[in-house]
Amino acid sequence: MLKEDLILKNPLRVLSPADQGKAAAPRMGLVMSRAGLGKTAILVQIALDSMLRGNKVLHVSIGQSLEKTKIWYDDIFQDIARACNLERAAEIQEELMSQRMIMTFNEESFGVAKLQERLKDLIDQKIFLPDCLLVDGFDCSISPEKVLGQMRELAKDMNINMWFSAVCHRGDERVSKTGVPAPCHEADALFDTIILLQPDPKKKCIALNIIKRDGEVGGSKPSLTLDPSTLLILEKC
Repeated sequence: MLKEDLILKNPLRVLSPADQGKAAAPRMGLVMSRAGLGKTAILVQIALDSMLRGNKVLHVSIGQSLEKTKIWYDDIFQDIARACNLERAAEIQEELMSQRMIMTFNEESFGVAKLQERLKDLIDQKIFLPDCLLVDGFDCSISPEKVLGQMRELAKDMNINMWFSAVCHRGDERVSKTGVPAPCHEADALFDTIILLQPDPKKKCIALNIIKRDGEVGGSKPSLTLDPSTLLILEKC
């Protein structure tokens, strides 16, 4: 398979193209699940798709090391390359990783002001100007509306799309009217696309429940799943 075919046949194409890379207006997306179901794998595949289409991606990793985050990218890309029999895989991988920057934070140190400061340094020094920003491990339990409101303003000011991952907990039954579980249930209006990962024991895979897509709730929902062995997104289980 050629690089162009990989872009066209990516299962993420069933989502609005505005969900990845640059768009006419910035978008914010959220991936939620219990711990260990594949949120990071989803974000990495969103990032790879964006980079394949020529965009620069800044991956903000909260509570995870730089090396571990790099391994996620290497493993996911190699699995995709093998599954699709991608031509010139090593060359394409090297090209893509030059379009990605990873920024790490401790869980206690992450904040919008600090992120803005580090972003400003990257841009002012002409080191890296992202088209898409991912925040992996976002804590929705602490003033989510205020923090996410600030992040949305940042996305608007920089004209970039943002994706977040956040953990929901089995014992917390709070949920928004649109079906978004706590602790992000009070901030669902700030997101344009929301994906909830839910295990499907009958099919032995993980369903991507697309609660909200490109600002719309309800309507037809694309059928996407996550292969639990490779953590690759599939159009069917």
